[in-house]
Amino acid sequence: MASEHDWWITEFPKVSNAYLQKFRLYETRSNFYMIGRSKNKSVWRVLKIDRSEPTEINITEDPTTYTEIECYDLLKRIHDGNKSTGGLRFVYICYGIVGFIKLLGPYYMLLITERRKIGVICGHAIYAITKSEVVPIPNSTVQPSVAYSKDENRYKKLLCSVDLTKDFYFSYSYHIMHSFQKNISSPDTGNETMFVWNAFLTSTVHNQLRNNLWTVQLVYGYFKQVKISIGEKDFKLTLIARRSRHYAGTRYLKRGVNEKGRVANDVETEQIVFEDVPDGCPVQISSVVQNRGSIPLFWSQETSRLNIKPNIILSKKDPKYDATRLHFENLTKRYGNPIIILNLIKTKEKKPRESLLRMEFANAIELINKDLPEEKRLKFLHWDLSKYSRNKSTNVLALLGKVATYALNLTGFFYCQAIPNSVSNEPLDLSREDDGDMYSFQTKNKDADVSFRPLKYQTGVLRTNCIDCLDRTNVAQFAYGWAALGRQLHTIGYIDTPDIELDSALADDLMRIYEKMGDTLALQYGGSAAHNKIFSQRRGQWKAATQSQEFFRTLQRYYSNAYMDAEKQDAINLFLGHYQPQMGRPALWELDLDQHYNVGSQGSNCKVERARLIKRSLSVGNMLYDDNILCDRNSSVGTAQNNEESLPESDSFYQSYTDLKSSDECTDSARIFYNRDSFNCSNFLDVDWLSSSGNSFEDEAYERSTLVGSPMGGQSSDNVVNEMCTFASDSEICTNVKDGKTPVGCGFSDRFAEWVTHGDIVFP
Repeated sequence: MASEHDWWITEFPKVSNAYLQKFRLYETRSNFYMIGRSKNKSVWRVLKIDRSEPTEINITEDPTTYTEIECYDLLKRIHDGNKSTGGLRFVYICYGIVGFIKLLGPYYMLLITERRKIGVICGHAIYAITKSEVVPIPNSTVQPSVAYSKDENRYKKLLCSVDLTKDFYFSYSYHIMHSFQKNISSPDTGNETMFVWNAFLTSTVHNQLRNNLWTVQLVYGYFKQVKISIGEKDFKLTLIARRSRHYAGTRYLKRGVNEKGRVANDVETEQIVFEDVPDGCPVQISSVVQNRGSIPLFWSQETSRLNIKPNIILSKKDPKYDATRLHFENLTKRYGNPIIILNLIKTKEKKPRESLLRMEFANAIELINKDLPEEKRLKFLHWDLSKYSRNKSTNVLALLGKVATYALNLTGFFYCQAIPNSVSNEPLDLSREDDGDMYSFQTKNKDADVSFRPLKYQTGVLRTNCIDCLDRTNVAQFAYGWAALGRQLHTIGYIDTPDIELDSALADDLMRIYEKMGDTLALQYGGSAAHNKIFSQRRGQWKAATQSQEFFRTLQRYYSNAYMDAEKQDAINLFLGHYQPQMGRPALWELDLDQHYNVGSQGSNCKVERARLIKRSLSVGNMLYDDNILCDRNSSVGTAQNNEESLPESDSFYQSYTDLKSSDECTDSARIFYNRDSFNCSNFLDVDWLSSSGNSFEDEAYERSTLVGSPMGGQSSDNVVNEMCTFASDSEICTNVKDGKTPVGCGFSDRFAEWVTHGDIVFP
């Protein structure tokens, strides 16, 4: 649980420099002049950008703070001094600099020319971009010839294909790239740019000016703020999704983890609840954060125009799971402990694809946990959402709500009270100064102090994944948000119990917001809106309409992945600075976009063309391993050419399993297995049993499990269930072997084929 603190946070420190929020761009033949002013027009500043250099950029900031009259007098003098070359000309009204970028020739400046307000957090306005412009820096007389070349124009087209008007948002005065808890509690967050998508584009101006007064920090993902009523009380709900810029890209071109522990489709989701009260009144605020991200292993899928479900390729390049370990160390650094992993991929399949990746993920977590003290071990939850969502008698959302409750009990959530000492319309400055056990805060109006009292903190995070971290993951994230909202509203005092009925209008409102977020994130990464079958069924949507919608989205995603993602990935790499064009080096579109190939900040000497071979699986299971590595080490088929290079496995994963039977709960058709060697080092939790109570499944055996490697490892399964109220688990479920099933595939060992077909544990 999160620690609780009893001290009061008093007084926000006074801001020495007002935020510049509106700008006017002027030009002469030799320079650009940008005039920036604060919202209340009390502060005016001047920026000069040299236009005489064809391929370099020089930016100078006037240290003088002007009044409006002084500023316009300065512009008049500049105009008079440049009359011989055309004088001073107005170019744009703008609302911030996105950044500067050099392609093959000159530098370009990216500007926000129109914006719209989409929300407010503690008085700080949050904006979206509605229009932007790309402005070349050098004047036409010194433009290099390459500026008009075919490649330069293609790069500019790629750059402009990153649509800043879709799903980017920013704030002048609030660190929207950080959670509310981090803004309140962390003293130094300014250097963290994981969620700042224009960090590369602003590096030039930051290095020259040593400040960010003229630029905005763009976050990519989703932002929605709504006002909701409960009875006669109102509250504001804000849902924020922040997409990481590290290892960013499209569905099949960015999978798994890279060498630095960064995963694909890494998104932080924050749910903030504010009391809706008049200005000057005490306000209660609560926030909770969860995370999604690709399975942190080296795996990939080849983009194919012939196969709508390409083969999964699992690499052997990280036998000790060092990259996986780095990923979870980063999560711990960002959120603290515990890290709870909810893995929603399939348990068993006719052709093993997800299920083998699931086994490897479990293997990695087990190995990592061996090196961690008990209190810091990763908590690994398995639940095959796809399987149970097919059963009409299973309430998937209710069961996921139990998982969310379990996670919330471990991590807690953030809650604080803000008590104004005087009425003010100024936004709260969320910077912090430490004074022993006290935090010092103040509004920009020194007479308008606000005291903050944090009463609850979130420590740790729930990390959810499926294969794409889109459709199933979004359902689970809604369930977590639904469970969290009940607790947030109960803490604030809006409801009497920490539970919200799933059939209530409030839950339905929340579901629609999460559904919209899921569609937005799916379009960004997968190329289509999310598959929302569970949400549609929950609302009672006509089955035929749901099926038609799902089919259309499947085709849309396939088309996007097969025909559009390569260029989209190029654009992302260019925008983020992962590839920087240089004369004499291969163009970005000539490089191979391999899953784990890092094009680097200095370009690449790689001569490989983009033309890719469509790999066909040589295994019936549709699971490929690099260098012909086999997943079953005892099989004689598909082994590596060098046995020493075969897929590394944790020895304990294939240790003998002990059959535990309970006369009250288990029969021969519902066996329970656990790994004695990993019993005290893993923290595995398989929640498949949640869906088995009183339900019958077509072609599925009744499944039940027991706890493996939890901190309560020495207790009986009955005691574990009683203490956790909702959970018992194991590291792998072993289901009933049904007679008459045809083994999957020819060439695999009989034992391996039997495991693939029936889902039993593979014994050495």
